Amino acid sequence: MFLHVTNAKPLDGYRVKVWFDDGRDGIADLAEALDGPMFGSLKDPAVFRKFLVDEELQTIVWPNGADLAPEYIYYQAFRGDPELQITFRKWGYIA
Repeated sequence: MFLHVTNAKPLDGYRVKVWFDDGRDGIADLAEALDGPMFGSLKDPAVFRKFLVDEELQTIVWPNGADLAPEYIYYQAFRGDPELQITFRKWGYIA
């Protein structure tokens, strides 16, 4: 399954309303992704909100060059959906 982010808008904290090309939309809390040198500056909520959806990469990107895999964002948005647990296990997000 190849996913692409089609639209996204910032919410409170590190939450993002996100739309995917499979027709689903949800809210992804991306706080868990904000570790390491590339993502550390995004812990500033004002910097975090400067993301956009890159048309070529078809995912969320930030001005500092950081980006997240659409599958990771999808997992964060739908991690509680029982119908997707097998998919998330295949992707390596759950054991």
